[in-house]
Amino acid sequence: MTWLENRAVAVITGAAVGDALGGAVEGWTPEQIEQRHGGRVTGIVGPWYPNWRDARPIAPYHKGDGHITDDTLMTRALVEVYAKRRAHLDAYAMAEDLVPLMIGEPRWVPELESTALLLQRVFLAEKWIVARLHYGHVDPREAGVGNVVNCGAAMYVAPVGIVNAGDPRAAYAEAIDLTGAHQSSYGREAAGVLAAMIAAAVAPGASLDDVVKAALDVAHDGTAAALQAVVDVFGGRTTPPSTEDEERALARLVRETVAPFDSVGPEYRQMSMDARRPSRTKSIEELPAALAFVLAHQGDFHGAVLAAVNYGRDADSIAVMAGAVCAGLGGTEVVPAEWVDAIGEASRTDLRETGRLLGSAAADILRADRERALARLSALDTLVAVGEPA
Repeated sequence: MTWLENRAVAVITGAAVGDALGGAVEGWTPEQIEQRHGGRVTGIVGPWYPNWRDARPIAPYHKGDGHITDDTLMTRALVEVYAKRRAHLDAYAMAEDLVPLMIGEPRWVPELESTALLLQRVFLAEKWIVARLHYGHVDPREAGVGNVVNCGAAMYVAPVGIVNAGDPRAAYAEAIDLTGAHQSSYGREAAGVLAAMIAAAVAPGASLDDVVKAALDVAHDGTAAALQAVVDVFGGRTTPPSTEDEERALARLVRETVAPFDSVGPEYRQMSMDARRPSRTKSIEELPAALAFVLAHQGDFHGAVLAAVNYGRDADSIAVMAGAVCAGLGGTEVVPAEWVDAIGEASRTDLRETGRLLGSAAADILRADRERALARLSALDTLVAVGEPA
């Protein structure tokens, strides 16, 4: 594989691994997770309730057993849009291409154990996309306004970083435009920042410092403050956790660090009154928490993803983000093949094929970017020459 193909496959598979492992424990506390599974989760585990079809608040989803969730399903849909257009995307692409995929093309949904429309699996915050764009005919650039503010856009935005490899600011701008059809406020901001982080991570020779620099360079408001707080606490660490007690202490410190910026509150299933409302001072929890685990584990995929999984709360999306960043830095070799194979088989999904599809589209997009950049450079040379005195 080329460098770009390798990184595309790595980011897609790395995010999917985090999704599948974290989905089984989403919504619970670290203590509840350990009690349920007889200790910390170290790989693929079964559903929280054996009677998952009927048990609340899980029903009717078969989470666990290596099943990917809506995070990866939405990521795959976005990759298909890139593969179709072979160009950068904006909010109108969401309306014209992503929405038809959500409502018009049945696909296997692992958590439902059936073929269904993507619309039938996604959370209400993602159903909003269809309601506003397909039924409401809202201007795509403004359709995200009014939606619950959450991590819904950030959870599937990693492909934007791939098609803007090496250019975090361009990735941020594209993600902000694209996800304006879905989210607003700090939910939309998180999508832009994560796309920038992925663009930085997949550049040849990139380091974790480059990812941090990209995040802090583009972030605004509460998202910037939350990320800076995480960097201040975890950025100087030189030794990753080596014992289970150290991992538990890390999780507590991560929660303590991000709590002032998180609107959801201490009880994940009993949210605060101002939860998920627009704000200039708040941030989604998932992005800074993911960066904290990546920093604490110094970019190690295995350590960062499992730390995110055992953190609980929105574990799948946190692990998606941590996995995507670490995989972007390390490539396919850092994503355990046994996890990718097992999750792909359980989910009836060729995760590597999705990565290759994205890599192919990204290569075409970057070639077109290069041609535009050369043409622009030529135009600038002419303009500068015209402006010089004879």
